[in-house]
Amino acid sequence: MNMERRLIAEWLGTFSLLATVVGSGVMAERLADGNTAVALLGNTIPTGAILVVLITVFGPVSGAHFNPAVTLCFALRKDIEMRLAALYIFCQIFGGIFGVFAAQIMFDLPVIDFSTTSRTGLGQWTGEFVATFGLIGTILCCLKAKPEAVPMAVGLYITAAYWFTSSTSFANPAVTIARSLSNTFAGIAPLDVAAFIAVQLAAAVLATLFFGWFNAKPQQA
Repeated sequence: MNMERRLIAEWLGTFSLLATVVGSGVMAERLADGNTAVALLGNTIPTGAILVVLITVFGPVSGAHFNPAVTLCFALRKDIEMRLAALYIFCQIFGGIFGVFAAQIMFDLPVIDFSTTSRTGLGQWTGEFVATFGLIGTILCCLKAKPEAVPMAVGLYITAAYWFTSSTSFANPAVTIARSLSNTFAGIAPLDVAAFIAVQLAAAVLATLFFGWFNAKPQQA
C-alpha cells in the first residue's frame, strides 16, 4: 500500500475521531441541561459509532490505528517497521489536534482553549491502565479469532469503557494530547497529560507481551 495513503488515512482517521469526541461532547453538554450522566451518554454513543465507521473504512488502507499506543503494540510485534510507526504517530497526534480545532470552530468556540478539567490521581491512572490494556487485548484477540470483527469490537469496547473506567477511557496518547486543547466536556488539563500518556504506553507494552503469550500456539508458548 502506498505510504502516503497510509499516512493520510491515519491523519484523517484521527482527525475524524477527535472531531467526533469533542464535538459530541459539546453538543451533549449543551443539550443535557446540566445532567452529567446524559451528557456522558451523548458523548459515548457517537464515539463508539465513529470508531466502527473509521476502522471499517481505513482499516484496509493503514490498519486504522489512530492511536500511538496501538501503533507501539504493532511495532513491538514487528508488524510495522519503526520508521513507519514514528510517521504514524506524528500523523495521529497532528490529526487529532486539527480534529479538535475543527470541533471548536464548528461550535463557535476559541480554536485553542486549554482545558481546566483535572484528571489525576491513582483512580484515574488505574482507569487509563485498565482501558488501554483492554483495548489492546480486544484488538489482538479479535485479530487472532475473527479479524472482521475488529471494528465492531473496538467500538463496543470503547463505548463500554467510557462507563466502567474512572477516566472515561481515553486509552490513546494522541486523543489525550488533543483533548487538552479543548476546555469542554471532553477536556483534560495539560498538566495531567504526561501521566495519562505514561500509563497508556505502559499498559500497551504489558498488554502486547501478555496477549502475545496468551494467543500463542501451544508450541510457541
